[in-house]
Amino acid sequence: MSTFVLEIGSEELPARFLPGEEAELRARFAAALEEAGIEYAGLRVMSTPRRAVVLLDGVNPVQREKVEEISGPPCRVAYAADGTPTRALEGFVRTNGLSLDDVYTITTDKGEYVAVRKRSGGARAADLLAEICPAVIAALPFGKRMKWGAHSFAYARPLRWILALFDAEVVPFSVGPVTSGAQTCGHRIHGSGPFTVADAADYLRVISELGGVTPDAAERRRIIMETGNRLAAEAGGTVLWKEELLDEVQGLCEHPEPLLGRFDASYLEVPAEVLLTSMESHQKSFGLRGADGALLPYFLTVANLTPENMDVVRHGWERVLRARLEDARFFWRQDLAEDFDQWLGKLDQVIFLGPLGSMGDKTRRLEALCGWLAEACGENVAEAARAGRLSKADLVSGMVGEFDTLQGVMGGIYARRKGEPEAVARALGEQYLPAGPDTPVPASRLGALLSLADKADTLAGCFGLGMIPTGAADPNGLRRCALGIIRILLEYGFRVDVRAFLARAQELYGDRRWKLAPEEALGRLEEFLKGRVKSYFQSQGKDTPLVEAALIDGDVWLTGRRLAALEDFSRTERYAASVQTFKRVANIVAKQGGLPEDGWDEGLLVEEAERRLAACLKDVLPQFEALLAGADYAAMLGLLEQIRPAVDDFFANVMVMCDDPALRRNRCRMLGSLLRRLSCAADFAALQI
Repeated sequence: MSTFVLEIGSEELPARFLPGEEAELRARFAAALEEAGIEYAGLRVMSTPRRAVVLLDGVNPVQREKVEEISGPPCRVAYAADGTPTRALEGFVRTNGLSLDDVYTITTDKGEYVAVRKRSGGARAADLLAEICPAVIAALPFGKRMKWGAHSFAYARPLRWILALFDAEVVPFSVGPVTSGAQTCGHRIHGSGPFTVADAADYLRVISELGGVTPDAAERRRIIMETGNRLAAEAGGTVLWKEELLDEVQGLCEHPEPLLGRFDASYLEVPAEVLLTSMESHQKSFGLRGADGALLPYFLTVANLTPENMDVVRHGWERVLRARLEDARFFWRQDLAEDFDQWLGKLDQVIFLGPLGSMGDKTRRLEALCGWLAEACGENVAEAARAGRLSKADLVSGMVGEFDTLQGVMGGIYARRKGEPEAVARALGEQYLPAGPDTPVPASRLGALLSLADKADTLAGCFGLGMIPTGAADPNGLRRCALGIIRILLEYGFRVDVRAFLARAQELYGDRRWKLAPEEALGRLEEFLKGRVKSYFQSQGKDTPLVEAALIDGDVWLTGRRLAALEDFSRTERYAASVQTFKRVANIVAKQGGLPEDGWDEGLLVEEAERRLAACLKDVLPQFEALLAGADYAAMLGLLEQIRPAVDDFFANVMVMCDDPALRRNRCRMLGSLLRRLSCAADFAALQI
């Protein structure tokens, strides 16, 4: 068996490009090799900023062969009366690249036909790879592509070399201006090269030992963490690893060399959140904490080389970070000298979103909306209103002006320092959560209410202006706002009527000139949120008919409860029969124009089967009401087994749509009384069996 290696050398790619590049190379090569019939034992893909590598182990040098039986025309068409081949047979043979000697007869259900056995495959794997490689490289998708020089070929960054070896043989092809060969380049400092690789099996040794490159991202990550943990332990602390930053840092280097730097302890007067943001965002470095959890005056960074004098490099990092921390301390002290009233005044000069007014206007709306929500959810109305009013004050602080990712976080920190209640401070720090599908919801109830209000205010304003997401376009992040509302309502179990909530958010804008009429905007917003609820549950793997059956009102938390009960119910043996029965109830009532008045006339029950159903309903319907009050949908669905025999008996022996209008109306009212309760548990018309 053979080894194949492909190395695509380029100018440095951004770290964010590498995971996608690796995934695409792996998927595209696997598909191309399967289609070409090339057998192999293992496929590895690695990348650094300057190279992407594909390694194939245990490659069969010869393409997989296969024999395929191909049937042709019927024998009566293939041969003339005297047995000589017709033009139809000669054309069939010629099309398949064979001769008349290869033809034989097969018997099928339709009669006798001519056939041939066609062999394919057996080509050299190296020749096939010469076609696969340029096609895969040219098709790699990147967020941004560029051309260079006078060349028309576009890639993420200019290509510099391509190594392609099948054992000791160069696999020849060209991509743009670059032709494949047997040479590679190493690290710019520790082994620039070029180096000639004699055999594909030698590639990893050459690139690591001579080139000074660690091509495997997992190995670079291991080196960074092991060395970083050791250096931190020597300083009496532990590294505050951040996964996203760790992925970025290992993607920025080919030769990782962790080093520990120090900064003056006086900077620790600045909040840890600020110090860490400065280290992580600007210097791509990690903070350290001591045994007591407090930040230590150290930072861990990763160089892309092993320097001759580590102290010189360390001093350079420390000098750059010191300037950043000095700025942070200046803004911290400046902000502490001001109060919230000054900032609230400045918010009136900060635009929220075009015609929607200023940030000052937004905070006054949030003050009112948070108070409304707190009253509806049984929370402290005064604290909720205060949180709403202060929610955007930190936007005009010096610190957030310098470190915009700390908006909200700094609001909470300043609120504590300026004497606001702890609940208000926590809410300010959590107001932007969740920021996406994988980020947590606010940890406090007041933070959850503030986040709900903020997102609803944005949704109501944008929909009023007709700024509604279409396709993939969502410049104002309205889908993210809707998802955040859904997740918070499900997490906290807030019993909020979504339509009333959104209507209140809309009302607080006052007499504003809207592009859409308020009622139309509210209807479209409500429908949008309902669609996001459906998408959310579908993304969780929930069955679509069950989701649609659970979506019967605007209470998101109750929708989740109903869906969970329906899922359990759908796994029972009685599910199919119950759905069939109660879908029939729903369909009959729907044909009469919707739910009739509740109750029925006992004096109009003339059939024994309808008397039995009435007696059953008298016993069970009160139980439905009690279970509904406690949102016990599982128990409500469990009651269906008590009712179903009487309903089936009713349908079998009673003509609902009889000629007598009084009897027909009374029977529909009885079914309607049942459906009125069932409809609180599920929309049976949406279920499928």
